[in-house]
Amino acid sequence: MNISDFLRGSPDGIDVSGPKLIASFDVFGVTINLTETVVLSWGIILVVMLLLLWLTSDMKTKDVSKKQVIAEWAVLTIYGLVEDTMGKHWRKISPYIAGLFTFSILGSLISMLGLRSVTADFNVPLTWALITFVLIHSTNIRTHGLGGYLKGYAEPVPVMLPMNILSEVSTPVSMSLRHFGNIVSGMVITSLLYFALSVITKKIGIAFCTIGIPAVLSLYFDLFSGFMQAFIFIMLTMVYISNADGNAEET
Repeated sequence: MNISDFLRGSPDGIDVSGPKLIASFDVFGVTINLTETVVLSWGIILVVMLLLLWLTSDMKTKDVSKKQVIAEWAVLTIYGLVEDTMGKHWRKISPYIAGLFTFSILGSLISMLGLRSVTADFNVPLTWALITFVLIHSTNIRTHGLGGYLKGYAEPVPVMLPMNILSEVSTPVSMSLRHFGNIVSGMVITSLLYFALSVITKKIGIAFCTIGIPAVLSLYFDLFSGFMQAFIFIMLTMVYISNADGNAEET
């Protein structure tokens, strides 16, 4: 194999484009695109809904089943994480945190099934970050009042107003870009390595290059990185919201 053959690669090439467009609809003059991300996201929602219905069916107070034990463990784990991070008075936000964590993990891990990760579409983590952004500022207003909320932008001195506004606006951008960047970079790196290994396999005639090595890489880029990014995202969400609460006393 010479350098020119390696650079040319396989005739199939590499697809590192965005999510595929499945269909477009024109609704009252507005074009709505049905993308691969939308379809896969609804598929994840359906799977999670069916799983939850199965786990929470036929629940008992005595002689509980194994699936009930798993369901109770998952709920108590999320409650414990939220209470340890935000305080007991924020236990009510646990369903939102659990939803973010579950969707993020499954949205990343579907790549192990040969599907495109929905978290590799910037619209997905950006939407989560914008929801968190709304919760941050609504919490701040509820805690300090509208006057106190607006006054906070001019602290510690009025000249800091532009910088404080920029800092707040950058929060959802940084949260979404961190999650998106790590997932999509792993997807691109894996694709490039698989492309290079497929070229080597064609030259030496041994398939282990495209069978064993990509599987090992997938354990990190898909499994480990997917869990880490989901955990980091929910931790940032909880920290930002609890900080907006002004560290209110637990009730």
